[in-house]
Amino acid sequence: MTSPTRDSASTPGTAADSTPPPGCPAHTGHSGHPGHSGHPGETPVGERLESLHCPEFAADPAATYARLRTHGHIAPAELSPGVPVSLVTSYQTALDILRSPETFSKDARHWQALADGTVPMDNPVVPMMMYRPNALCSDGEEHFRLRSAISDTLDRLDIHALRRYVERSADFLIDLFGPRGEADLLKEYSARLPLLVFNQLFGCPPELSDKLVRSLSALFDIAEDSEQANVLLAETLFELVALKRAEPGPDMTSWLIAHPAELTDEEMVHQIVVLVGAGTQPLQNLICNGLLLLLSDERFAGDLAGGTMLIGDALNEVLWKDPPLANFCIHYPRHDTTVDGHRLPKGEPVVISLAAANNDPYLLANRRGNRAHLAWSAGPHTCPGKDPAQVIASVAVEKLLDRLPDVELAVPAERLEWRPGPFHRALAALPVRFPRTAAKSDEALAEMAAAASATIAGAVGTAPKAAGEDDAPHDAPHEGRADAAPSPEPSPEPPLEPSPEPSSERSPGAELAVVEPEPGPEHEARRRWWKSLAQWWRRG
Repeated sequence: MTSPTRDSASTPGTAADSTPPPGCPAHTGHSGHPGHSGHPGETPVGERLESLHCPEFAADPAATYARLRTHGHIAPAELSPGVPVSLVTSYQTALDILRSPETFSKDARHWQALADGTVPMDNPVVPMMMYRPNALCSDGEEHFRLRSAISDTLDRLDIHALRRYVERSADFLIDLFGPRGEADLLKEYSARLPLLVFNQLFGCPPELSDKLVRSLSALFDIAEDSEQANVLLAETLFELVALKRAEPGPDMTSWLIAHPAELTDEEMVHQIVVLVGAGTQPLQNLICNGLLLLLSDERFAGDLAGGTMLIGDALNEVLWKDPPLANFCIHYPRHDTTVDGHRLPKGEPVVISLAAANNDPYLLANRRGNRAHLAWSAGPHTCPGKDPAQVIASVAVEKLLDRLPDVELAVPAERLEWRPGPFHRALAALPVRFPRTAAKSDEALAEMAAAASATIAGAVGTAPKAAGEDDAPHDAPHEGRADAAPSPEPSPEPPLEPSPEPSSERSPGAELAVVEPEPGPEHEARRRWWKSLAQWWRRG
């Protein structure tokens, strides 16, 4: 493991006595923030922190990152008013921190400014940064226990069945807006498809599916009451967990419950929130940003329906240049430390800029086919769901271009607006136009979608995997099958050879429970729910 303290020792006192390089904010104040008066929540004196939450940053993040790089590999920035952080913009430094859990904790209970009230609980970034009992916010043995439950559950997904369900769900959505000849692909496609997929993967019955889809939609829609939506989401998930404890089925919720980690109800809800949250908002941004690249970049314009290699190249470029989570992977130093000449005090947030690190000007490598980007993070907290996410995104883009081959942007790409926010790289809308498609009735759509819902049961196995069946370490990226070698972590100079694409084969021993749609009460209930959903989204 590379030490994150190459320039000076990581002990209190040594960091303060060391001489930082010229221009480094460490020599002018507390927290490594230039001119900082010494208290973690105060505005720096004499210099304004670079804002990551303003419209100007959203419109041109590259300009902000360029200014931040003048401070060195780590720079002072502001996530939200009153929330200063140290932002890592160097690829190698990001790797050093991501791979050093002994120095940098993911547990936000170390965040001193939140603990002492300097940052109030009602600050808008707190929900994304606060401690929760899940794998994302834990370290050591607790992280391994919680992550094992998630990784083992994800490993059982049958990529073939998942692909079929994504295709049918995409058809359902395209049939809703297709007859109009125009659509906002963010609101009507990229945002809705992941919700439908995850809703089914977690085995929500119709009476809970409606609340889950609506609450998640509202949670990510700034025009809605997010606090009320969050309450509804929690209530719905607690109800789902209770239902699955009483009546387990072939779904991810039941698998998490049955895992040897023995998750409590609270832990169950927070693991599901992480999985659904990470698999909806970032995934919608990946789909949307990939479609924008394909529709606006002349390198791809000649053959939009040219095959999976074209789509794979486009999505890989998005993951390098415009990752859907631009700034995240929040860490808290366990003690005062110095990294690359920058003093990082104990308990003050260090945020990895995945976008800035991926576009580090010191990275000199051909990125075509190269998957050593940091969009999925690295180290112990590498995203365990990257393979299913890539399948969902690629199928979503492929299906839309197949169904609507003449789709084009309704406005010039440079006129599109990006949503402000420190964490994501997200369009505000993606308006397109295309030749109108034939209209289908709500009844026909509901019947097709109900059949698709039944087949999703084939995407998970029938019994929990035996302990030790998967020999791959939980902190390494999986490539879709338990017997495949994990991809190597990114290196300072990314390898030129492309990593293997996610395999569509199932993990050995994962038996399928393929369910064919049959007339009956359950199928009829799903048909009614899908019809209601179609009518609701048409009205929206």
